[in-house]
Amino acid sequence: MTDLENILPLWHELEAAGSDYVLATVVDVDGPSYRKPGARMLIAANGRRAGTVSGGCLEAEVAKRAFWFTESGPQVQRYSTAEDDGDMPYGSGCGGVVYILLERRATAVSLLAALETAFHGRSPLAIATILDGADIAKRVFAGPTIPDRGTEITNTKSSAAILRNLAGLALERMQSVDQRVTVDGRVTRVWADYRAARPGLWIFGAGDDAKPLLRLARELGWFVSIADGRSHLATRERFPAADRVTALPIATLPDAASSLFSDVKDTDAAVLLTHSFEQDSQIIAGLFAREVRPAYFGVLGPQRRTREVLAEAATLLGFSHATEQAEQWLWHIHAPTGLDLGAETPAAIALSIIAEIQQTMNNGSALPLRQVRALHPAKIRA
Repeated sequence: MTDLENILPLWHELEAAGSDYVLATVVDVDGPSYRKPGARMLIAANGRRAGTVSGGCLEAEVAKRAFWFTESGPQVQRYSTAEDDGDMPYGSGCGGVVYILLERRATAVSLLAALETAFHGRSPLAIATILDGADIAKRVFAGPTIPDRGTEITNTKSSAAILRNLAGLALERMQSVDQRVTVDGRVTRVWADYRAARPGLWIFGAGDDAKPLLRLARELGWFVSIADGRSHLATRERFPAADRVTALPIATLPDAASSLFSDVKDTDAAVLLTHSFEQDSQIIAGLFAREVRPAYFGVLGPQRRTREVLAEAATLLGFSHATEQAEQWLWHIHAPTGLDLGAETPAAIALSIIAEIQQTMNNGSALPLRQVRALHPAKIRA
């Protein structure tokens, strides 16, 4: 589960009780750090907390004085995990320095509400926040699920206009932006945190091998859909952790694809493991009939079978040269799905599939970290 999935239930509980809280957000790191900017932790007045800002070495220290630090308003605090930095290191840690924005409910509530909306809407979000000065924690949001938050700004030098511009820039670039800008005649640090859309995994196939794939994806906090033409297998009882379970009307595909697969985004992943030639070809035809296709599409089984399935899907869609079309599609899908991990059991196969999806979606190298350390030392976390 993601930090946010842990944070939101505690947040709703505190809001319902009318209790104050502190939201801690990593806004910068210097040197090795287990968590990167954007990691968050929610702290209740009674010491309860959800989320993490480190690998376990800073959470207790941050929570201990969070309310004291924020008595006069939001603050950015410096925490070091280096053993030779200060009189009281917080543990062996990673040896880096972490800067954390601490803020109470007054400013954090709108941020948590925006994060929740984007999370459930599976849409990207950019959050531009001032990190110093009198306007610290003042922020503006940008994203498709965020409603208009005010009238048109005519003064392009105002803090609101600058925040909106940087939030829009982060959303457009799909990456965070950290700049020092002049606001009201003073140089101010603004951090526009880009939050990618919550990943979605569409598992086509409700056999027993779908269960470990679902568990691993949910551990990562992904939205997961289970779909199968076998209605006795595609049930909520078999897959209680899934966000969606659908019994597919296979006979209506690909014509019904626009409605059945309307929520599949181009940032999602899909894996085909029905073990049924008819189902596989119909599902592929349905997915490929749409303009929007998942960023990762994996098919279980030998590549020879996948070629045949693709050719049948191309025939269903009316391609006159089905075999040639199948070869073109084959270049853009992952068949067989998964990384070579020596997997034999359903759980190990699921791990190999999840690993390849994670690697593909995040442009990872899939190399051992010791090799990446030698090539790109700055990319390695502690």
